[in-house]
Amino acid sequence: MNPILIIAAMAGLSIIVLFWGVARIISGESELIQTRLGRYAAREAESPSLARESLQEEQVRPPIVAGLNRAIAQQSFGERMATELARADLRLTVAEYFLFNVASMLLGFLIALLLFRNILAIVGGLLGFYIPRLYVKMRQRRRLIAFNDQLGDTITLLANSLRSGYSLLQSMETVAKELAPPVSEEFGRVVREIGLGLSNQEALNNLLRRVNSDDLDLMITAINVHHEVGGNLAEILETIGYTIRERVRIKGEIRTITAGQRFSGYIIAFLPFGLGAFLFMANREYMSVLFTDQCGLAMLVAAAIGMVAGFFIIRRIVAIEV
Repeated sequence: MNPILIIAAMAGLSIIVLFWGVARIISGESELIQTRLGRYAAREAESPSLARESLQEEQVRPPIVAGLNRAIAQQSFGERMATELARADLRLTVAEYFLFNVASMLLGFLIALLLFRNILAIVGGLLGFYIPRLYVKMRQRRRLIAFNDQLGDTITLLANSLRSGYSLLQSMETVAKELAPPVSEEFGRVVREIGLGLSNQEALNNLLRRVNSDDLDLMITAINVHHEVGGNLAEILETIGYTIRERVRIKGEIRTITAGQRFSGYIIAFLPFGLGAFLFMANREYMSVLFTDQCGLAMLVAAAIGMVAGFFIIRRIVAIEV
């Protein structure tokens, strides 16, 4: 068979799956009521499994996605992947994310193959494989930063609501109504889970599983301890809220002070790639020697490893823990 036809077919399939995945992310299909009840009311374990959530949704998925969901759910990495998607707030099943990842890898491989026509096509495939993962990590990081920035005000609102005579559930419902996402979305889900039969501890543990925040862990631990031994929860939350606000303030000052160093790392790491791409488009014959000669390929690999290592070293230096 003609290899050009094979490449064209693979490219077409990759593009179709890629755009289908993007459409799923943007559209965010609404869940069925039966699926929601099964998700929130599951009591088989102390906290409902995210892998089981994907299995319960297979009745509204295409057959190939439902079958792939069942196969991945039997693997150890299935639940970890589902947790990562939940933390990124992506409405994708594990199977859909897996297909999207495969399509991105094939598309990266084919683009690099058409551009360079040598072993660098494998590098393009690797880049395509990691791009969806980097996107998920980026969404997780942005969502976690936004949540932590709102958490101090959230705890203050909880403490004031408790002082005014509200119960803990009513206070969390107030947070869900008054504050902005992502805090309002997460606490709204906690209120719905409690309304569907889960205990406060289970619903809050599910919240901590979706939002991997040390500050949130501190708040939930205080609430769980208060549930067991009693005490003045409003005063405890007020102290925790003050500590969290001070930590956020100090982190902001540190980010301001280290902004120049962080951007220097970005420029040093990505400027050679951008300059190389510009020279390749301006004089392809001159730059193609680097990709066809073994010595040139070795130089490219060594330079890429050095730049990536330097980038992560700079990020490690300016990452000051508070």
